[in-house]
Amino acid sequence: MPDRSIEFLNESINELKKYKRLAEKAIAQVQTDNEIHWQPGEESNSIAVIIKHLHGNMLSRWTDFLTTDGEKPTRTRDEEFVGHRETKEDLMKLWEEGWQCMFITLESLNENDFDKTITIRNEPHTIVQAILRQIMHYSQHIGQIIYIAKMIRNDDWQTLSIPRKK
Repeated sequence: MPDRSIEFLNESINELKKYKRLAEKAIAQVQTDNEIHWQPGEESNSIAVIIKHLHGNMLSRWTDFLTTDGEKPTRTRDEEFVGHRETKEDLMKLWEEGWQCMFITLESLNENDFDKTITIRNEPHTIVQAILRQIMHYSQHIGQIIYIAKMIRNDDWQTLSIPRKK
């Protein structure tokens, strides 16, 4: 019988890779720096802000995952939500850095790690809880990225799944 923790880990990695690809297909349709910084409303985030937030979260959560709190004292979370004018190219470098940090950490885990408890904001989590927490968080923001990109492209949107009536 396969080890269920490793099966869970592999499935989690596969799902996260799917979410990453979906977001990248949406971001690819956002063509200009102005578009990537477009906000649907005053209190809404742009794709750029969401990318910066995911980057900060991923580095904080997945760096020294098993040994330090997932909310690093060096993280400046509020700064992630400030709309500077980074280029799309610079934002995509942050995007890759965050995902790479996460995947390297996840791929380094083994069945013995699943007996450990880690902390996020001083709250204890099993490894399964911590991974599920991040999957839910990331999928929420990826949905936002897709929806914002769809608003920007409007009639020029290229669907990421099965088109209507097909």
